[in-house]
Amino acid sequence: MAKDNYRQALIDRMAVPVEQKVIAAGSVTTAYLSAGAGDTVICLHGAGAGAVTWYPAMAALAEHFHVIAPDIVGYGESDKPDAPYDRPYFVAWLKDFMTALGISKAHIVGLSQGGAIALQFALNYPQMVEKLVLVDAGGLGAKPTLWPMIGMVWLNVMPSAAANRFNGRYLLVRPENRDANHGSYSVEVLKKPGGKNAFSQGRGAAVAPMAEADMAAIQHQTLIIWGEDDQLFDIAAGEAAARIMPNATLARIANAGHLPLMDQPVVFNQTLLEFLLA
Repeated sequence: MAKDNYRQALIDRMAVPVEQKVIAAGSVTTAYLSAGAGDTVICLHGAGAGAVTWYPAMAALAEHFHVIAPDIVGYGESDKPDAPYDRPYFVAWLKDFMTALGISKAHIVGLSQGGAIALQFALNYPQMVEKLVLVDAGGLGAKPTLWPMIGMVWLNVMPSAAANRFNGRYLLVRPENRDANHGSYSVEVLKKPGGKNAFSQGRGAAVAPMAEADMAAIQHQTLIIWGEDDQLFDIAAGEAAARIMPNATLARIANAGHLPLMDQPVVFNQTLLEFLLA
């Protein structure tokens, strides 16, 4: 199946009308998905396929909000320039993206590396963030463990179906809980020109630990969601962050790994919506 078909299959799984759009965010041509109406929720995916990672949550969120899920610069269908791919770079791109769309303030939901971007964005531009949600997030002090890191390196250096299968066993409690099109799309994106830039040029800088003083300075109402069985980022990092950040609470999701939205979509969506709608 072609790359576009993997992506479209995931959009079809969202079971809600989704618009596929492109906009110039500064110098970066950025693809994004848009669904629903109401207050804006921006969903930032992790270091992987792109916006389609949010396929298990789009319909639930779109019942109450205008959901915007971009392909972060370096991923999906967005530009993949030569760049540092550290948190300042991603944050500058996100500000340009929101400005281009005329969004002055939004709820920000970030998964894994997307959580690290959301965290830094809330610190740098607090006036542009309503509520903050960090899902198994980077930047909170967790260091990738050995075998998941090996899987990530293999997938990004030599993307293949075998590498994807190996990597997947460390991302989910049950790898079959992830739509197979998501892994296939991830591999195809990495094979495209520039597809490896975010990994090779970023070198993990985006998920480096944030200083505790900076974390403590974030005043937003924050929900930290973590899969209890995350083998990539230990839940201890989420527990510590919830103690450091003054207005943060931790929601643990049982029988879920690094991608709780895929392992436990019903529980994940209920947890997320209860927080955003409160």
